Amino acid sequence: MEIKVNFLDNLRIEAKFDDFSVIADQPIRYKGDGSAPSPFDYFLASSALCAAYFVKVYCNARDISTDGIRLSQNNIVDPENRYNQVFQIQVELPENISEKDREGILRSIDRCTVKKVVQTGPEFKIDTVENLDEDAQAMLMTSPNDSSSTFIEGKDLPLEQTIADMTGILAELGMKIEISSWRNIVPNVWSLHIRDAASPMCFTNGKGSTKESALCSALGEFIERLNCNFFYNDQFLGQEIANSDFVHYPNEKWFKPDADDALPAGILDEYCREIYDPEGELRGSHLIDTNSGNTQRGICSIPYVRQSDGETVYFPSNLIENLFLSNGMSAGNNFDEAKVQCLSEIFERAVKRQIIEQEIVLPDVPQSVLDKYPSIVAGIKGLEIQGFPIMVKDASLGGQFPVMCVTLMNPKTGGVFASFGAHPSFEVAIERSLTELLQGRSFEGLNDVPKPTFNSLAVSEPENFVEHFIDSTGVISWRFFSAKHDYDFCEWDFSGTNDQECDTLFGILKDLGKECYVAEFSDLGTACRILVPDYSEVYPVEDLIWDNTNKALQYREDILNLHALDDEQLVNLVERLEQSQLDNYIDIITLIGVEFDENTVWGQLTILELKILIYLALGELEEAIELVESFLQFNDNTVERGLFYQAMQVVLEVALDEALQIEDYIVNFERMFGKEVMANVIGSINGDVKFYGLTPTNMNLDGLDKHQRLIDSYKKLHKARADKAAL
Repeated sequence: MEIKVNFLDNLRIEAKFDDFSVIADQPIRYKGDGSAPSPFDYFLASSALCAAYFVKVYCNARDISTDGIRLSQNNIVDPENRYNQVFQIQVELPENISEKDREGILRSIDRCTVKKVVQTGPEFKIDTVENLDEDAQAMLMTSPNDSSSTFIEGKDLPLEQTIADMTGILAELGMKIEISSWRNIVPNVWSLHIRDAASPMCFTNGKGSTKESALCSALGEFIERLNCNFFYNDQFLGQEIANSDFVHYPNEKWFKPDADDALPAGILDEYCREIYDPEGELRGSHLIDTNSGNTQRGICSIPYVRQSDGETVYFPSNLIENLFLSNGMSAGNNFDEAKVQCLSEIFERAVKRQIIEQEIVLPDVPQSVLDKYPSIVAGIKGLEIQGFPIMVKDASLGGQFPVMCVTLMNPKTGGVFASFGAHPSFEVAIERSLTELLQGRSFEGLNDVPKPTFNSLAVSEPENFVEHFIDSTGVISWRFFSAKHDYDFCEWDFSGTNDQECDTLFGILKDLGKECYVAEFSDLGTACRILVPDYSEVYPVEDLIWDNTNKALQYREDILNLHALDDEQLVNLVERLEQSQLDNYIDIITLIGVEFDENTVWGQLTILELKILIYLALGELEEAIELVESFLQFNDNTVERGLFYQAMQVVLEVALDEALQIEDYIVNFERMFGKEVMANVIGSINGDVKFYGLTPTNMNLDGLDKHQRLIDSYKKLHKARADKAAL
């Protein structure tokens, strides 16, 4: 994690990271102002807080109340060497906690990350650089040996070379990539999380059987998502980008809807129109892209090559972002390598969906077959030793598809996690299933997986597949565990050279009667995206009409200009929100595609609270109190915000009752809620305070640092494309 430090007045300093700011000072005796803890005090507190965190996680996983649990830490300083200290952590546990859990709580404290880092002994490297923002940090703590060449199946270059190439691409782009976590909780299963230090919203996860293959996976995913603009899906890219020569790619085309808002000629082909507009309900306005919101330019569309005949077909970027998410995108050392990964991913998700929704029972892989892959068996045994039974199943549906499944059962919680992986190689497909299972997860994280069900509707509804797609935490059917399987085991093999595998996988889709569309990207390394209509979508096609992300365009400008709207404009906005039938608990971040600091009122703001604040600004108190009651009943906002609305409710009740006078209650209301809260409540009701807690902003996104950092990230990518197009 990158922490940037600002020098403030006197000895005060500020550390900024992610969306947080921490102020440190020195005691007055050390010439400071005593306004904040010292840096060393924060260090001491971090180990105590970390220990408490692990206690809390342990107790939450076992439904143990933390009431009565007390924890303290003292640092005992060696009088002869003040840097030699003993951190003594003491825990007071209630009598009703069993001996087993007492031991478990102590073991959990022993796993404290701060403690383990201190005990290992971190190495400090201190350098000067010309520019902090442009200095790209090393991806690994130690550089690989120049002479080492580690090849893995499916990669045409050694891992070391692939890592060097991808790191170089990102450094040249000006992105400072940092590794925020590594995990290796069982043998031969590694995962990590990387992110852009300047814009942590741009992040990926990687997995593999070694740390190098996991790093390679994370870097590849980062580059594929840059090439496919995935980090910026649904996000407003700002007015400068919206009006530039191109928004997404230099080869994009813009199509204006016909006069009656009909789909213009030139986008999609007949095959796709039958899939995406079967009833003739899809309008041109449905396909305006969310990122630019530039309705005057029309529909921004990206060229894809139809696999069957090499013809170019233009796909609206809106359609891609709404339906496909990240499915079918990949980076590689060459296009064939990237396409094999794209197609493998498409089969993994499509076959997984079929198996889950149709409650297909898969055959187990015989132990004699698994024994051919000792590193995989070692990883499985590592999980089983921890008390998680593992089943490895053939998900090829009788040898039709290159897909495998590793399923974990958690007897402690009754939860089940079915992880799927795909690749033309049988071994690689199993390995991917296993590493996907543990990507970014701790053993405690496996306590959150859902329980199976016999409710067929629960497993077949579309949102369940979305949960499986995002992090594999959707539900599966108990029928999945039947000993009576629907297919016989097949020890399949689709492997060959990358170009041979590519032909084989495209051939499977052709036999299914599916058309494929391919976009190749070479601005940043080598990447591609493959769309298979009516097969590789994540969200249902109807979302283009009924739940399109470009609904943001109806509200974005007014919400960002909220403080500048007059009463008539506010009435218009709140009426549109009321008539939209949007869920009151959708957050404004999602609604308008603009990121706010989560620690602010904007960052927690929902449609419901926005309506309340508008009604208060308009003096519509009866409408406001009805929504305040809903807010208090169902909202999980901050304690401070909840207190404001508790006070708001009682003051509104007084204001709306002609028999009551606020003067009779104000003293005790102030004693209950505090004078500051009451001043803001009364001010919100009488019009002196408008939109309490919401700082003014506008379409230039002034003051929205988090979103500006995201746009700055995109501008690096945008410039690289423009520079290459100009050559």
